[in-house]
Amino acid sequence: MDLGLQGKTVMVAAASRGLGYAVARQLALEGASLSIVSRDSDAINAAAQRIRGESDGRVLAMTLDVRSGEGIEQWRDATLAEFGGIDGLFTNSGGPPPGAFLNFGDDAWEDGFQLLVLSVVRMVRAVVPTMQARGGGAILMSTSSSVKEPIEGLTLSTVLRASVSALAKTLALELARDGIRVNQLIPGTIATDRIIQLASHRAAALGISLEEQRKQAEASIPMGRYGEPDEYGRAGAFLLSNAASYITGATLQVDGGVIHSIL
Repeated sequence: MDLGLQGKTVMVAAASRGLGYAVARQLALEGASLSIVSRDSDAINAAAQRIRGESDGRVLAMTLDVRSGEGIEQWRDATLAEFGGIDGLFTNSGGPPPGAFLNFGDDAWEDGFQLLVLSVVRMVRAVVPTMQARGGGAILMSTSSSVKEPIEGLTLSTVLRASVSALAKTLALELARDGIRVNQLIPGTIATDRIIQLASHRAAALGISLEEQRKQAEASIPMGRYGEPDEYGRAGAFLLSNAASYITGATLQVDGGVIHSIL
C-alpha cells in the first residue's frame, strides 16, 4: 500500500532514539522529508545520518529541548525555510522520573507539565497556521497506556499524559474542518532505552534481576513479548499519512494486547 508520503514534510520530536526515531525512520523509508530534533546534538545528527543512509528522503536535524517555546518556534521556522511547508507533526518527548505521588514536590510537577503537556501545546500552536494555509495536515501525539489504565509508580506520567490525550480529542474536533487530523498513538512495552530504564527501577524495587523482571513483564503481555520499535514506527507513519485520511480523534494501541479496557 502506498501511504502517500512522497513529497510530504513531517516534524518529529525527540527523534534521536526510541519511539521518535522509529517513527522518523519509517516516514523516511516511505519517502517523506523529515525535520527532527533532540536535546542531544550528537545523537540527533547521528540519527539523521543513519536515516539518510537508508532512504532517499531529505533530513533536517536540529538540537531542541521541547520545554523551550522559543526553540519550538525556531524549529518551525527552520523547517519552513528548508522545505517550504509542514504536512505532519509527531509530538513526543522523554518521560518524567518514575515514583509515587508523595515523592514529588511542585518543581517536579511543573517540570513534568512543561515536558509532557506544554511542549505539545506549543508544537501544535506552531504548526497549525501553516497546515491551515496548505489545506490540511496530520498531527500525531505519542502518549502512554497509562491514559487507559493508570500505571503504578508512574504518577507524573499517568496524570500529565491524560491531559495530552484530552488535548488530542479536543483538537480533532476543532481542526477537522481545516482538514487537519489529530490522533493519538499509545505504545505498550516497546523495547527502547526508556523501557529498560523503567524496568531497572521496578527490578530494584522488587529486589529481582532485570532478566527476571522482563520475564514477568512479558508473561503479562498476551502476545508474550516486548514490541519492536519498528512495529510502533510503522503505525505512526500510517496515521501521519494520506492512507489514514478519514481517521481523526482516534487512539491506536501498539501494545501486544496488554491494555484490557474496552475503549
